[in-house]
Amino acid sequence: MKIHQYQVLEDALAEQIAEGRLSTGDRLPSVRVLCDRYTLAKGTVLHALSRLEARGLVIARPRSGYYVAERESPVSATPRPNAPVNARVSPLLMDLMQHGAAFDLMPGAGGENTQGLEILNRSINRVMRRQRGKSHLYYDDPAGSVVLRQQLALRYLRRGCQLDSEDFIVTAGCQNALFLALMATCKTGDVVAVESPGFYGALQLLEQLQLKVIEIPSSSLTGMSINSLRQAAQKWPIKACIVSPCFSTPAGAVMPDAERQQLLQLAEHHDFAVIEDDIYADTALSYTPDPLKKQDRTDRVILCSSFSKSLSRDLRIGWISGGRWQQALLQLKLVTQLASPLSIQNGLAEFMADGGYDSHLKRQQKELRQQRDILADAIRLWPNIDGFNVPEGGLTLWVELQENQNTSSLFSQLKKLGIFIAPGALFSTENKFRHCFRLGYVHPWTAERLKALNQISAFLEV
Repeated sequence: MKIHQYQVLEDALAEQIAEGRLSTGDRLPSVRVLCDRYTLAKGTVLHALSRLEARGLVIARPRSGYYVAERESPVSATPRPNAPVNARVSPLLMDLMQHGAAFDLMPGAGGENTQGLEILNRSINRVMRRQRGKSHLYYDDPAGSVVLRQQLALRYLRRGCQLDSEDFIVTAGCQNALFLALMATCKTGDVVAVESPGFYGALQLLEQLQLKVIEIPSSSLTGMSINSLRQAAQKWPIKACIVSPCFSTPAGAVMPDAERQQLLQLAEHHDFAVIEDDIYADTALSYTPDPLKKQDRTDRVILCSSFSKSLSRDLRIGWISGGRWQQALLQLKLVTQLASPLSIQNGLAEFMADGGYDSHLKRQQKELRQQRDILADAIRLWPNIDGFNVPEGGLTLWVELQENQNTSSLFSQLKKLGIFIAPGALFSTENKFRHCFRLGYVHPWTAERLKALNQISAFLEV
């Protein structure tokens, strides 16, 4: 198994703490010193420190640094999931989306690099000129453009997942793919397991389809608790489990290989579908984790993704690979969407085949890493912060305030200034994260956005 750079530093510091070379209360070397000592990028060091903090080995003190935490007796209890309930989404979601603020705390502040999109648009325009109206009176194959599906198969092969073009169906984005997956595997009243905190779009779909949701506690580092899922599966008839093993939202967790294997074994034993949301894989800042689908030996994983997080929110092209449900999914696609726009699909395929997409991801990776680090540095100085993560992908940071804080109220106050956060209420039906919120690092830190960060800090001092 590949050892990543952050793991080297994490293991080294954990070993020093375990052996007593770093004692309770000792201050760790500064981020700058660790960067120089281990020849690591700042973001890699911050990710290692974030993982140590999540393990309870260190604590972060604003304006001071990281310190060795007081050792506690180990707790073996697995967090218990609550009983299934009807899915419900906070009305704040509509407010957030109407302002275009899902990932931007100050929509319209500008500064974005559009080079990749300009190259993509040229590819699409070339395809349209070549077609010269030859296909405008015909619907595309319900499965989607074969050249695009071939490119998708090649990309997943690079991640160790052997799929053919016939294994993919092109959809109208990842949300549409998740919708088709739920329709193919569940009926009204069925129980679906989700990460908690988890994707509000999944909760929307469950609410619309009148499905019950059971929230499985999830770590900001390793994702869904498989032990909690096991407890839930033993008690309630789960029909499907929606999971994001590669940079889950909102915290950017990556599920370890051992937990992935246990998840697949649980699904096989209790006969439920695993719906993999892989949409953040190409937002990786250092390494791209393998898809869960790679370990699927029984066609039980339905893989869903799109280009909306890695390329453009406006590009409503996604895909689904349905395993044993593939034919049912193709029929549902035909009923609900009929076909996908052929010129855009073929333009995307050309963009990928010519190396345009890979070049875009390389440029974006550098920009996102810088923007993530700027945001992390700012949050580290904020008052009344209980913790936050520094993920290696996923586009957002998950911030935890003190338990008495209400981020839904904070949302309303900041909105008056044209500043937007994603309050914790959006990420659960059970309102368990009222003291948390999500902030994105997708957009450049213009002067207006940096000022907004300072204004958030001022509100937290009250």
